[in-house]
Amino acid sequence: MPQTDILSVPALIVVFLCAAAVITLAGVRLTALADRLADQTRMGEAVFGAVLLGGVTSLPGIVASVTAALEGHAQLAVSNAIGGIAAQTVFLVVADITYREANLEHAAPSVKNLIYGILLCALLALVLTAAHGPDFNVFGVNPMSVVIILAYGFGVRLASRTQDFPGWRPDSTLETHEDKPAPENSGIQHPGRVWLAFTALALTVAAAGFVVAQTGIALVGKTGLSETLVGGFFTAVATSLPELVTSIAAVRQGALTLAVGGIIGGNTFDVLFVAFSDIAYTEGSIYHAVGSEPLFIIALTLLMTAVLLLGLVRREKSGVGNVGFEGGLVLGIYLAGFVVLSLGGR
Repeated sequence: MPQTDILSVPALIVVFLCAAAVITLAGVRLTALADRLADQTRMGEAVFGAVLLGGVTSLPGIVASVTAALEGHAQLAVSNAIGGIAAQTVFLVVADITYREANLEHAAPSVKNLIYGILLCALLALVLTAAHGPDFNVFGVNPMSVVIILAYGFGVRLASRTQDFPGWRPDSTLETHEDKPAPENSGIQHPGRVWLAFTALALTVAAAGFVVAQTGIALVGKTGLSETLVGGFFTAVATSLPELVTSIAAVRQGALTLAVGGIIGGNTFDVLFVAFSDIAYTEGSIYHAVGSEPLFIIALTLLMTAVLLLGLVRREKSGVGNVGFEGGLVLGIYLAGFVVLSLGGR
């Protein structure tokens, strides 16, 4: 583990920026390979983005949350996990701003992304249920952690089965961008090399994201801010940088469904951080070791996800700068939550 806490503030900033640059460069290439593999494997952009791309870009967050839990920082672990979901939802708004042709939620309709959004709400509800339920654990692990993992697996299987047999389809418009394999990706040309490059870039993004997280913790740890504020906003944003880079890169490459699926699917996967952290936390159930502030972030994230789902169903063609109502609301909710925690997080 890098000893970032012994570095000076200027040195920390340099390390942070260098790691962020690595994430930017690797993330752009990672998205291009993900788009190609989505076509070659016939998984589709939504499923591939949600499961593989979303999971890969979540690696820095897993490391940060599990490490915090192992060291006994329950609030930091949970806040980092859930705060990352909130930050990544805002990143989708940023990606929406970069797409000038129409509202991104209108242009990239997907039944699978709706399923992942609903699954995310259900998983967050399970976390809240565990936190307010009996303080019970088996070998230090709350049974709800197992339920969360199983529920995630069921939801992924349900979304995957809609690839060829969806129950319904959204109406197509002139602004709709359908998920169709690109001609240059239709042939399986050296799939092993593509997977090898994808894996190498995934490890690079994970390592760079981990360095960003560590430098972020060192920078804000000296200010006296609460673990919830540090984890929910600072380290969460730092470890979520891969999602920002890959979502913008996906939009610029025309892989709109991949961009939305990568964020929503990655958010769903990030709830597993809480289950993993509970397993790593040795002092009992992590759900009952956190205070009210992490639960506030969970409720905030539920609200943001609900607004995003409304946008995906409503499919507003354009709004202010081609960003729909959901984008403005998500950004406003996030900023309001940051202000609330900042006022009480010292």
